[in-house]
Amino acid sequence: QVQLVESGGGLVQAGGSLRLSCAASRSILSLNAMGWYRQAPGKQREMVALIISPGSTNYADSMKGRCTISRDNAKNTVYLQMRSLKPEDTAVYYCYGGTGSFGYWGQGTQVTVSS
Repeated sequence: QVQLVESGGGLVQAGGSLRLSCAASRSILSLNAMGWYRQAPGKQREMVALIISPGSTNYADSMKGRCTISRDNAKNTVYLQMRSLKPEDTAVYYCYGGTGSFGYWGQGTQVTVSS
């Protein structure tokens, strides 16, 4: 069992940057797939970025060139650096971690991008 806790959300102006953090309660070495998803009100939850062992990454088309996912195993933490943010990026952002047999979700952190 592992708990995931997101932080770093908040209010930012369009064109600004934000870095989200996801801290795990234990080692993330067993979580071969970690990533970020987001959900806006009335919308389906969608993948933003994934990092998959041994180190490949996937990004949503709408975010390519505007975000970078990374992980720090020593700190049991995954990051999402976002830049050139747009109002349509406004959503609750959730951290995900998967072992191949089990999946875990964080509680979410709100990101609001103003015009």
